[in-house]
Amino acid sequence: MVVKPQIANNVCRTSHPLGCRKEVENQINYVKSKGKIKSNIKNALILGGSGGYGLASRIVLAYGMNANTLSVSFERAASEEKTATPGWYNNMAFSEFAKRDGLKEKTIVGDAFLESSKENIIKEAKNFFDGKIDCVIYSLATGIRKDEKEGITYRSTLKPIGKDYSGFGVDFMTEELIQVNMPAANEEEIKATVKVMGGDDWRLWIEALIKEDMLSENALTLAYSYIGPEMTKAIYRDGTIGKAKDDLEETAINIDKMMQEKLHGHAYVSVAKAVVTRASAVIPAMPLYISILFKVMKDKNIHEGCIEQMYRQFREKIYSDKGFILDEKQRLRLDDLELREDVQKEVALAWDKIKDNDSLKQNADLNQFRDEYLHLHGFGLDGIDYNADVQI
Repeated sequence: MVVKPQIANNVCRTSHPLGCRKEVENQINYVKSKGKIKSNIKNALILGGSGGYGLASRIVLAYGMNANTLSVSFERAASEEKTATPGWYNNMAFSEFAKRDGLKEKTIVGDAFLESSKENIIKEAKNFFDGKIDCVIYSLATGIRKDEKEGITYRSTLKPIGKDYSGFGVDFMTEELIQVNMPAANEEEIKATVKVMGGDDWRLWIEALIKEDMLSENALTLAYSYIGPEMTKAIYRDGTIGKAKDDLEETAINIDKMMQEKLHGHAYVSVAKAVVTRASAVIPAMPLYISILFKVMKDKNIHEGCIEQMYRQFREKIYSDKGFILDEKQRLRLDDLELREDVQKEVALAWDKIKDNDSLKQNADLNQFRDEYLHLHGFGLDGIDYNADVQI
């Protein structure tokens, strides 16, 4: 079929298999162009490795460090009427390129939250890896978690806490400002969001891997978080997602203690920069903020996407000559360029100038945001004939 983007309310419901393949190839080529990173990572397990920071981590581990990678993600295959999810095509593309380049890889489609999945995945890992796991990346991005012990399905919500939210949003396809109003979350919604997006499942994974003696001496595990600036705090860091991120960061400290005692290993949260993801596209204020941020950071020649950040993380923050470079809360900080004083000052000035659609176009790079969002789904990439029939 001929596959075109179908986007409504900042959500794209289609993905292009050849475009997704090209986007994965572009990330691989970026890492190849940057050179190898000296590390002690031979075997890496990536939980949530089909897109965003998880996929970028996998590519850097495989192509930057020659690591054997096993990735787990919950993706949907194509049907007669629907394309597969972007992550499905990304997984296929990574496997294809890794095999071509002589890298050992395995990709599992499954729900990493389930106890039965943990057991099966660990069994697969024992068969797949020659030795123990040196690195575990925890990058699950989903809105639903089924707790088998409690028999409850938790659903995360994107809401402010304490008071209702009212502010500007943007439709990045039409380049129009929209008014966004959101009610404050109740206690149940806060609890559910923390349950889905907090650190509980990460901890369960590390406990299970330690119990099965699958982690190597000095093993490392990372999970990804975001803080952001003052202007997005009400809806993000001070909202339900922020509560989940607080829990994730507190859990990291406990996992780190456990890993130090048992393995001399470490657990860290890596605080990333704002990027275009399928999630950030639907968070009110984030597309607007990111569009302004991209314009400022590109002007200063310090703009980064997922793959650039993940390469910099391993090269400069973890395996640098200085060792781990952490902040006062024991976090890796990849948002150091985003939160630089000169960057945030210019972003704030541009934000305050936006009053209507004309001032929006003058002060925000909506083209860049839209292009990167389309790239996530395999659209708008050079070298692809989007008018041709493609096997989905």
